[in-house]
Amino acid sequence: MKNVTDSFVSLGHWPSAGSFGFNTDILATNPINLSVVLGVLIFFGKGVCASCLLSDLLDNRRERILNTIRNSEELRGGAIEQLEKARARLRKVEMEADQFRVNGYSDIEREKLNLINSTYKILEQLENYKNETIHFEQQRAINQVRQRVFQQALQGALGTLNSSLNNELHLRTISANIGLFGVMKEITD
Repeated sequence: MKNVTDSFVSLGHWPSAGSFGFNTDILATNPINLSVVLGVLIFFGKGVCASCLLSDLLDNRRERILNTIRNSEELRGGAIEQLEKARARLRKVEMEADQFRVNGYSDIEREKLNLINSTYKILEQLENYKNETIHFEQQRAINQVRQRVFQQALQGALGTLNSSLNNELHLRTISANIGLFGVMKEITD
């Protein structure tokens, strides 16, 4: 308080410079308002220690700051824990993705080999069917040629027989055949 009054006293000793100076007018400096405010503070502040109020205010402020720091630390710890969990999940998902990728490549290779093998089997079957078809067509062609040759030979033989046979030769052949049938009948009886 002494410093405040000393500063006002020293203001009074300053030389006036233009419009600046020490104002001694009571109404202009408002000492009435200041005295009312000081009186209210003294009246209501009886029994209240200013340093106690200040220390209580500082203690409350310190507690709030400490609580805020504790809450922040708890939130930070929770965030770190969640971050670690997220990193662990990410590592797990990356490992699973790598496994799927490896399995996918091996599945693709296996399917490729299966497809190649089945294609070779199908080609082999088609080759066998082709060979069987060729063999069947060859046999059919051979049989057709045989039938034509047989028909031509039979027609040639009939033509030769018809031109060589006359009635007398024809009757002798019939008689000889009838005789053979008679002998066969006697043997079977």
